[in-house]
Amino acid sequence: MLDQVMESGLAPLSLLEKAAKVLGAFEGPQPRLSLTEVVRRSGIPRSSAHRILDQLVRLRWLDREGRDYRMGMRMLELGALAAHHNRLRRAALPLLHALHEQTGQLVHLWVLDGAEVVCLERIGGSEAGAVPSRVGGRMPACSTAAGKAMLAFGDQDAVEEVLARGLRPRTARTLVRPAALRAELAATRERGVAHDREETFRGVHCVAAPLRGAGRAVAAVSLSSCRGERELARLAPAVLACARSVWRELYGPGRAGRAAASVPPVDAEPAVSARAMDNMMGWLRFSEWM
Repeated sequence: MLDQVMESGLAPLSLLEKAAKVLGAFEGPQPRLSLTEVVRRSGIPRSSAHRILDQLVRLRWLDREGRDYRMGMRMLELGALAAHHNRLRRAALPLLHALHEQTGQLVHLWVLDGAEVVCLERIGGSEAGAVPSRVGGRMPACSTAAGKAMLAFGDQDAVEEVLARGLRPRTARTLVRPAALRAELAATRERGVAHDREETFRGVHCVAAPLRGAGRAVAAVSLSSCRGERELARLAPAVLACARSVWRELYGPGRAGRAAASVPPVDAEPAVSARAMDNMMGWLRFSEWM
């Protein structure tokens, strides 16, 4: 084998590349494959393929039924989550751009992952350099406006997970007492929007609104500025309306009404456009994200 690799001039495959080839063997209409079929489709030697398959079964990426293998629940979970995130970003992107154009501020789209928020989209403004965020980057949920927006309108278990991991200060203004964070989440539920008052980065204020209907938040839209809390308080209605617009683009207007409009002027919260999308309950059959 080594001689063949040297003669071909190709470097040997890494373990990750071999695992990718094994998983790639399951592409196609046939849901179950034997070890022999995996070897034939992937081109991986039998002994290596067998070891990789066993490891993937232990990790729940694959399931084993007798001598056959099929995709496991972990693959389905991650696939559904990725599809949801892609769908969410596609629906949000035009509205995020509209919000940025109206305010000139840095706009983000976030989702909650445990005690952190993950950035799905970032649209920069004139002060974007003050916030070292990036698509795919993570921030603590407890200090960010987006994290607090989703925690306030989410499951209590998520709040307890954040508290269990500890409230570590990022700046002198970060909330580090559980009672203070709980009070802030209660205030967020009353206002409908969450604030980050220089709690994540010095000199940076943020306001965020959750994407939600009658249930828990599935994401959040945030706006960041170095101009102070008063400026963001003025912009908060536009952020809230943008979040509502994204929700309606995803799931339709529901019981809230069927008024149509675009993202609002900064000083007002108008009706938003509503286009019927995929039925939400149909999505729930495939994903536990909601």
